[in-house]
Amino acid sequence: MRTRPTTATAAAALTAAVTLLLSGCGGSDSEDSGKDKIAGADTGASASASPSPSASEDAIDRPEIKLPSDVKNVFEGDATGDPVKDAVLADNERRINSIDEAIVVDAEKHPALEFYSKDAALMSAATYIKSFYDNNRSFTGETRYYDREVTLAKDGSATVTYCMDATGTYPKDRKTGKVDRSVTGSPSDYVFYNTRLEKNAEGVWQTTSVSSTDAAKRCM
Repeated sequence: MRTRPTTATAAAALTAAVTLLLSGCGGSDSEDSGKDKIAGADTGASASASPSPSASEDAIDRPEIKLPSDVKNVFEGDATGDPVKDAVLADNERRINSIDEAIVVDAEKHPALEFYSKDAALMSAATYIKSFYDNNRSFTGETRYYDREVTLAKDGSATVTYCMDATGTYPKDRKTGKVDRSVTGSPSDYVFYNTRLEKNAEGVWQTTSVSSTDAAKRCM
């Protein structure tokens, strides 16, 4: 029950979305001095660490990602037995959490977003996130990610395909924190993703491109 973004047609709009997201969605100028706080999503005790991969032993200085206690992502199939594939899945998971953090947590900056996404994937993520702010919406509840598969390419890149089930989430008003639980799940809540990742110089598997299919029968 998440609002899906519309396809952006103007490069300027995409650039503006990325600039907004990386500099802080809530903004800090006089027009937004009240800062659209989300109930349970500030930096207080109500926020809890997201169910992301445990701290890695790769010595990478990763930005912390925290989701509020009313937002939960469940990832299935996170261990393949192949250390490279497992690292790819872990960073795919962190990217998903970074996007949700940017949606539900009002902060000056969202460093994890750019840490795990680049190029077209960063643009699409920013456009998606901005659509929530433009509509004064957030969300609450549980999202499930499953049927996750990794393919390693000869050029050093990787592909991760997976399904998302958002039927356990509900729209939330950014200003009031009111949750609309009257909204029911629909086929559009089942989305299939095909993503491409590249390992950067620091050893992080960054997502570079994403394609998605709403109401994907293979995910139902």
